[in-house]
Amino acid sequence: MLCPRQGRRDGPICRIEIAPPWQEGLDGLAAYDAVEVLYWLDRSRRDLVRQSPRGDGTTRGVFSLRSPVRPNPIGTSVATLVGIEGATVLVRGLDCLDGTPLVDLKPDRCAFTPVAPRQPGDDEVGPAVGDGA
Repeated sequence: MLCPRQGRRDGPICRIEIAPPWQEGLDGLAAYDAVEVLYWLDRSRRDLVRQSPRGDGTTRGVFSLRSPVRPNPIGTSVATLVGIEGATVLVRGLDCLDGTPLVDLKPDRCAFTPVAPRQPGDDEVGPAVGDGA
């Protein structure tokens, strides 16, 4: 069960298989150079709140790490889009095991430009969390 560590952008080409009912959802994705891949780390432990990332005896909280061992094991990678062949998306930079369930694919948010015209309220923000509002 080898996995590319941290999903190097010059790593191997990986295949993401899209189930037939969702294949049409790939329409337009080829316009982007990179995609954000969200996946369920189905083989990861979920019980460690503190971990030693370097094995050096120091520990840190799970939310300060990219470890797959998480309370809610959702993985994410920003991968280079190599191509789309039917229902198969080819990427570089993925860091999950073969057979890992896909949660979602999205255009890389740094490269995404909304196509909808601006609307009133686009720049409004709500109250800060915890301010009692």
